[in-house]
Amino acid sequence: MTRGIDMTQDAVGVYEPAYPLNLDATLSCGQLFRWKKGENTWQGIADGRFITIRQKENRLFFSGCSEAFLVSYLHLDSDYDAMVSGFCCDSHISDAVCRTGGLRIVRQDPWECLISYLCAQNANIPFITRMIENICQTAGEPILAPDKTVGYAFPTPTALSLLTLEEKRGCTLGYRAPYIHKTTAAIAADPEWANRIREMPFEEARRSLMTYPGIGPKVADCVLLFGFQKYESFPVDVWIRMIMHRLYGIGNPAVSLTPAEYERIRRFAQEHFGPYAGYAQEFLFAVRESYTDGKF
Repeated sequence: MTRGIDMTQDAVGVYEPAYPLNLDATLSCGQLFRWKKGENTWQGIADGRFITIRQKENRLFFSGCSEAFLVSYLHLDSDYDAMVSGFCCDSHISDAVCRTGGLRIVRQDPWECLISYLCAQNANIPFITRMIENICQTAGEPILAPDKTVGYAFPTPTALSLLTLEEKRGCTLGYRAPYIHKTTAAIAADPEWANRIREMPFEEARRSLMTYPGIGPKVADCVLLFGFQKYESFPVDVWIRMIMHRLYGIGNPAVSLTPAEYERIRRFAQEHFGPYAGYAQEFLFAVRESYTDGKF
């Protein structure tokens, strides 16, 4: 008998957002690792549940969650046009927004987001997905999907902390295993960590996150953006570095990315794009191949 939550009886809900949404762009732009698209429908695991979402024109058909969760998760309770107008300050970002209109930054669980981005260091999306699924299968609770297949919820800090370092290595984490092992133990022993970081000003929250083993500037910026909705955060990876060089003349992608150059790029972006710099980053990343010839 399979333990876990049975989602087979969930009715399909229908929701018409008040503001624009591009579901495909939102779920495929690299901010999430547990969503897959079938012929017309996205299926993923979030908040310990199997969720399915399909968009038809401006209507969302969904199951596995409440309407309130869907609205919050997809950030549909914020005025899209007002956000976009705040950072559309030049023709480059305006073009990216026009081509990927309706992209939303998903409100991820801070804990799951933190571990996911520790896994994401120096890895491509298929490998990141495999590491996360291995973690979930090893320490997460099983969930029965509508098609009767079994998936796994993301483990709690306590559940993941109970795995030995060797068991974590068995999840194909590689050199990340010791970092994840130590960080998990610290968070499991500190239930208020997320609430404390959420209340901090951005720079203080960033410094606090970087005290955890394995969390450097980029991981901290990703976690603050996707897990804590601190939208001034501007993560810099190889794609964004190339784009910022080509479009704005900042940085030198011909040499190794130093901490000083990372700082220059993110500070420029925060000043240029304002309090929603992280949204600008996501739009630029979504159309990255247009600016980088598909390579970096």
